[in-house]
Amino acid sequence: MAPVHVLDQYYLGITLLVTIAFQLTAFVVAWTLKTDKITDFAGGVNFLILALMTLLLGNTYCGRNVAASFFVMIWAARLAGFLLLRVLNRGRDARFDGIRENFGKIFGFWIGQIIWVWVVSLPITILNSPSTAGSDPRTHVCNPNFGTSRDIAGIILWGIGWIIEVVADLQKYLFKATGPPPEVIMDTGLWRYSRHPPYFGEILCWWGIWIIAISPATSGASDLSDSAKSALFGAVVSPILTMILLLFASGIPPAERSMARKFQMLSQDDTPPANAAQHNSGTAPTVNAPPANNTSPVDPVNLTSHINVSKSLPELPPVPSPWTTYQEYLGRTSMLIPVPPLLYLRIPRIIKETVLLDWAWYRRVDPPQSNHSSNGERAESTGDVAV
Repeated sequence: MAPVHVLDQYYLGITLLVTIAFQLTAFVVAWTLKTDKITDFAGGVNFLILALMTLLLGNTYCGRNVAASFFVMIWAARLAGFLLLRVLNRGRDARFDGIRENFGKIFGFWIGQIIWVWVVSLPITILNSPSTAGSDPRTHVCNPNFGTSRDIAGIILWGIGWIIEVVADLQKYLFKATGPPPEVIMDTGLWRYSRHPPYFGEILCWWGIWIIAISPATSGASDLSDSAKSALFGAVVSPILTMILLLFASGIPPAERSMARKFQMLSQDDTPPANAAQHNSGTAPTVNAPPANNTSPVDPVNLTSHINVSKSLPELPPVPSPWTTYQEYLGRTSMLIPVPPLLYLRIPRIIKETVLLDWAWYRRVDPPQSNHSSNGERAESTGDVAV
């Protein structure tokens, strides 16, 4: 059956209108009720709506576009459900602290969400559109048959990314549910190898979707029009925007700043305990022995009270401050791309800041300004976290 033509042959107009209408409706509800519990849920559900709507409007069902649409829908449903559950448990979204009553900033956030959903959905939107679907099997999305090397590569990439995202979110959720002390860092499971594994998984997911979508455009067996091929290739803005947002905007930067400031505050009033000098000296208290000319009998029970125990004991290691623990964590844990800690410690800084994307500006947070550090020395006043 032929696809349904709505506004344009790429479904750009109808998907934009639906996204605007859905997001603005959710914004009105959120602003009226003064709640931020539906914000992320609305974003995830919007992805699902666009994938399902374009699949049904396109009216062409073959392995490639059905699989890609299903991948987007399962990704969106899982994300929306998880983020809703998380914010309900927390009671609020910390991103909106201080701006909940600011109409302009809140509205601006929702406008950004409109752009995010619409642009990132472009691969599946165009793949399901009349430009790549139609009655002629030589000129639509089903040619070549589903299962090309690019299809397989996209499926593998999406599958790895989705598993990483799901497992990392679950591990972090269960960790938070135990109520750990604030100075304890989540560095087990996937979080042992990356500081932001869910973001890494999300990036892989959308590169996988785009690779599946361009499979017809890269095959010599396909007779897609040049404009359709250009549209599919142009949909690369989807994974690129995903990376830009996570690397430079709403993903890693605020998460890194928040964590650094938490440990900064934990160490701000870090003072050594009252017995710190004695603890770090490695010397036990001195107890006077009885005088040499004392011939009075010694009570065996109190014998130890007359023994000089001022021997030098092995020096006890200082207890690290939360800030020191945090710096050590940064030094051994990759920012985004999972890397074993022992290997990451040995990687040159230039490789970390290029290949592994662990840029220095992520660490532009001043260390705590306290009178004492963990070993009694004054903290250094540098602007970078030492790694």
